[in-house]
Amino acid sequence: MRPAALDGVKVLEAATLFAGPLAATFLGDFGADVTKIEHPSRPDAARTHGASKDGVGLWFKTLGRNKRLATLDLSRGRDVFLSLVQQNDVLVENFRPGTLERWGLGPDVLLEANPRLVIARVTAFGQVGPWSRRPGFGSLAEAMSGFAAVTGEPDGPPTLPPFGLADGITALATAYAVLVALRERDRSGAGQVIDMAIIEPILMMLGGGITAYQQTGYVQPRLGNRSSNNAPRNVYRTADGRWVAVSTSSQSIAERVVTLVGRPDLVAQPWFATGRERAQHADELDEAVGSWIAARPLDVVMAEFEKAEAAVGPVHDIRGIVSDPQYAALGTIVSVDDDELGGPVEMQNVLFRLSESPGEIKWAGRPHGANTDEVLAEIGVTPGQLAALRAAGVV
Repeated sequence: MRPAALDGVKVLEAATLFAGPLAATFLGDFGADVTKIEHPSRPDAARTHGASKDGVGLWFKTLGRNKRLATLDLSRGRDVFLSLVQQNDVLVENFRPGTLERWGLGPDVLLEANPRLVIARVTAFGQVGPWSRRPGFGSLAEAMSGFAAVTGEPDGPPTLPPFGLADGITALATAYAVLVALRERDRSGAGQVIDMAIIEPILMMLGGGITAYQQTGYVQPRLGNRSSNNAPRNVYRTADGRWVAVSTSSQSIAERVVTLVGRPDLVAQPWFATGRERAQHADELDEAVGSWIAARPLDVVMAEFEKAEAAVGPVHDIRGIVSDPQYAALGTIVSVDDDELGGPVEMQNVLFRLSESPGEIKWAGRPHGANTDEVLAEIGVTPGQLAALRAAGVV
């Protein structure tokens, strides 16, 4: 096996909560040396989100994995931070626009200290515009992007997801942007600034709505679990009280599904020929598919769909995920030893499998400031200087 794909890339993370830190996690999973900086007295709020055990935040075990954790008050530790910047290839930060500049740590200063630095600036609304300095989170991006407007039942309110969807999409986009900028640096030798607004990547994921509106005036309505592009497409309850999702994005799958449920006559209908036309007859199709599924237990439904080569999937909660044989075969969930919790911690594995330079989870998220002494020693901070900084509350 070759070294990890990002072995040798050094990433400095000065970000909190989800989009920026998760981007750094993705880079660390494939070998980047990630150092996360937290405020000495105000740790990343992600540590207190979600479930905890014995006072230890469990979500942070995933979000903070593969990272060395140091503390530093950037507003008072400017020189220390610049020394760290000089030793890193990438900075991921998510302060509100103008904050770093106010501390004398704007991109001009950072790039003077390290001309090869890639600076990923992750904010709710971007670095420019009338909203740029407003506070914001992923929930606002999910609302402003149009996601909430098209999510939910037709007669219900717009619906926000119960997890950090916009942050997660932004994290993927940020990691991608960092790799693009590093590739450019390979050619030019120069770093650059990435302006990543959380309101934008999720908008791209929503498809062709802007073009459709500009060309035709079409505004997508809320459709619940249905789609305006194909049918049958919904969730259906089985005889034993479980739920399955059925999708028919291709014509051949749609034909197999209705044939399986005893309605091959529907295939001959003129409206069955395209997904959009089928969507206009969703009531009839849902009745056919839903009644067939409702008469059978989950294992029979799954077996019959598999035999018919039709697309179906169980609606899992977390219990189904951890026991699903497909996830098990892929190694999607891994167990990581963790001293803080006194045993193994299970979490999602790296995002994808590389045949020659795979990613790896070396350790779970560590306690606040676990590696401060080590990180600062690498930039020449002596034990005496470290003690003085700690006494002053800078670290």
